[in-house]
Amino acid sequence: MILGKYVHGGDVYRNRVTLDFSANVNPFGTPEPVKAAIRAAAEDVSRYPDPYCTALREKLAARHGILPEEILCGNGAAELIFSFVQAIRPKRALLPVPSFAEYETALRANGVEPVFYPLRRENGFAPTGDLLGAITEETDVLLLCSPNNPTGRSVGKELLLKILDRCRETGTWLFLDECFQDLCDGDKAFSLVGHLAKNDRVLTLHAFTKTYGMAGVRLGYAISRDRGLLSGMSEAVQPWNVSTVAQAAGLAALDCPDWAEKARALFRTEKAYLCAELTALGISALPGDANFLLLSGVPTLYETLLERGILVRDCSNYRGLLKGDVRIAVRTHEENAALIAAIAEALHG
Repeated sequence: MILGKYVHGGDVYRNRVTLDFSANVNPFGTPEPVKAAIRAAAEDVSRYPDPYCTALREKLAARHGILPEEILCGNGAAELIFSFVQAIRPKRALLPVPSFAEYETALRANGVEPVFYPLRRENGFAPTGDLLGAITEETDVLLLCSPNNPTGRSVGKELLLKILDRCRETGTWLFLDECFQDLCDGDKAFSLVGHLAKNDRVLTLHAFTKTYGMAGVRLGYAISRDRGLLSGMSEAVQPWNVSTVAQAAGLAALDCPDWAEKARALFRTEKAYLCAELTALGISALPGDANFLLLSGVPTLYETLLERGILVRDCSNYRGLLKGDVRIAVRTHEENAALIAAIAEALHG
């Protein structure tokens, strides 16, 4: 990474940025109790962190109605993606695209050539029942994201349960990234956590990053009823991978249950505002179900906005997307209005 090209959003370190729409995190940032917990934890960083994240796993278990032994915490969701692939060592992996780049990176790092399942633009990049036929006995793992990044499209409850059944039939591992569930439109949010049987080969991925504005802290967690999988994943990472500060921040965040709802209330109005304004400017906006929009129609939009100090996510490096496809986070109304004004000025002078 230190010598490679940065392929994600949020790179405010090598760009002159006044407004960052490239990182799809909670626009209200980090809750004050979390900041306070981070400051307090700094007084105790001379000691090693709890390698088992005991208190955090117990609190997460109570939240999800599961056992602590069914949870593994990690240094961000990205670490858990890599350790999952390393633990199961698949030979054949099915990957719907476009989707988060780290799935493919983790597979290739472990010598796996992905089998791509293209999500179609004409369907709004929504997964369909055709995906079921692509899951065969030769498919070792299906990596799925709902809501998907960068399209924002969720896998509907009915289809997701059919996918779960199909994976049971074929003995396929199902890796389901639910990191945007907390910021998803209420009628679209559906988690598999409460629908898993003891022998299911399923892992769901979660993170504090987006919901609680904790991207710089690095804290994620995985849920699986297969404790052997979680044990294998824990052996694939370094000891003490979740810092004392991260564990304290996670515990404090779980005491802020209204933080996600506050953001969702904002998204209900601001997504509609942005879609209407962008459409009036001749830009196609795929609203999706999460806290971001996928835009298309202006090939130079990324560069034009960056010249004005506004950073959006250039999505041309996603499989299945094109030059001019960009993702924008939904932020506060003042920021969203500034974005619209900048686009209007860039397009019409």
